Amino acid sequence: MIGDKKLIGTSVLTALAASLCCITPVLAVLAGTTGLASTFSWIEPYKPYLIGFTVLVLAFAWYQKFKPKTEAEIDCECDDEKPKFINSKGFLFLITIFALAMLAFPSYSHIFYSRPDSSKQIVYVEQSNVKEIKVIIEGMTCEGCEAHIESEVNKLDGILKVNADYEAANTIVKYDETKVDLEKIEAAILKTGYKIVK
Repeated sequence: MIGDKKLIGTSVLTALAASLCCITPVLAVLAGTTGLASTFSWIEPYKPYLIGFTVLVLAFAWYQKFKPKTEAEIDCECDDEKPKFINSKGFLFLITIFALAMLAFPSYSHIFYSRPDSSKQIVYVEQSNVKEIKVIIEGMTCEGCEAHIESEVNKLDGILKVNADYEAANTIVKYDETKVDLEKIEAAILKTGYKIVK
């Protein structure tokens, strides 16, 4: 029989691994090292397998907790000894909630990035100065990656609109060419750790 600690450890590790490609950009922003953001994007193709394995391990751990005990197991138990918290159903419940939160992380990771300031002054730009570029980006795997790039590019003065799309592997930027240029926009994208495909 596999021990509770091993099952719990395995489920936590696989849940973290499945969401690592989306957690890393947030951790990188919080740590001030945004260049590390795309470090674990190589995990993305394995994500479905890691999620499946996490679910299987958790299901097996819950089965182990609720399966009927054999006579030998009942005879071995001491009635006066209370099980440790780490071996309890309560701890397994907490681990299950944590694992589900990690697996769902890509769907809510965007809340960790700053949005464009809605209190910014409205600036009128001469239409002839407005340019739009499409930058092909490698390494984006989820909405968190999109929010990371959008947040970094929006910090530049003269940015009118940024729309990153991980499925299309690109970012479309509308900007005032009198205030910012393509070089600065690309530098902001590269600062996030994602690669620009030329």
